[in-house]
Amino acid sequence: MSKRTDTIKSLFTAPQSPALSADNMPGALPRVSSGSVRSLKDTFSGVEKENEELRDRIASGAMILEIDPALIDPSPLADRFRDQDDSSFEALKQSIAQRGQEVPILVREHPEAKGRYQSAYGHRRVRATRELGISVKAILRALSDEALVVAQGLENAPREDLSFIERATFAMHIEDAGHNRSVVQDALSIDRAEASKLLAVARSVPTDVIQAIGKAPKVGRFRWQSFAELIKDAGALKRVRAAIAEAKFAERETDARFLAAFSAASRPPSAGTSKASEDKPVFSASGDKIAHVRHAERELKVTLDKNVSATFAAFLVDQIPALFDAFSKTSGGQETTEA
Repeated sequence: MSKRTDTIKSLFTAPQSPALSADNMPGALPRVSSGSVRSLKDTFSGVEKENEELRDRIASGAMILEIDPALIDPSPLADRFRDQDDSSFEALKQSIAQRGQEVPILVREHPEAKGRYQSAYGHRRVRATRELGISVKAILRALSDEALVVAQGLENAPREDLSFIERATFAMHIEDAGHNRSVVQDALSIDRAEASKLLAVARSVPTDVIQAIGKAPKVGRFRWQSFAELIKDAGALKRVRAAIAEAKFAERETDARFLAAFSAASRPPSAGTSKASEDKPVFSASGDKIAHVRHAERELKVTLDKNVSATFAAFLVDQIPALFDAFSKTSGGQETTEA
């Protein structure tokens, strides 16, 4: 029975069971109408598309091989963080064990180690097949360093589970490897302005802090930018590093770790710290800048951001007596008079 016959037959039989992981799931067939003529038309179109893709692979010198995963090294530029929660990886591994590897990875011959390969994408599939003790299906293609990076980015960047800070760190790795800013843009499918924002955050937040927090998938660009702004202050960065050094910090899930670090950066310095003047931005819970504070000795100057409503200023003034009373109660009525 030919492949085309099999494809046509599949339209009139029970649907395939869903894949357990997107890493091992080929592109879904297009939805067809109820008419058999439309079904046949779509089927032939799909077969022609497969043939065209195969011709393109042959024309570009690509080869599909089965390779021992132990011979494959990862791309020199990491684009994902290794999560403590490996549930999604276990789902992928189970999918490959039950259904086989349905989506090949992309590799090139290792530029420095003869007989070995480097993967552009599919690192989790390599790991899964290695643990299952089976060969990994791979498309072998001649790729320059730049082409490898772009292929890696185009495969992984559009995925919803790739967080902002992972994308930012990947962008920094690309640039640090000596590639032009345009390569960052191509790899992540973004414009120059967005690339600049990603790189600004990645370079403002120390690597040890990023690694301690993790991928934080629910935290977007605005909150990371606010965090990066806060830790420009040496005291705020010191408080963050003290927070991530606590044993309970690592026990939290990654989004909670970000919140703990953000809270530490936002916390005012404790009594007895330097009396030198201090400039500090103030952000809302959503990450919007609402004010700027200048604190010198016993003088405190609060400047509201131009985007904040004027009615908030009046509200703030009205609340000062209540805030002072609340502070007096929590501090036991003791107010320092130290200059």
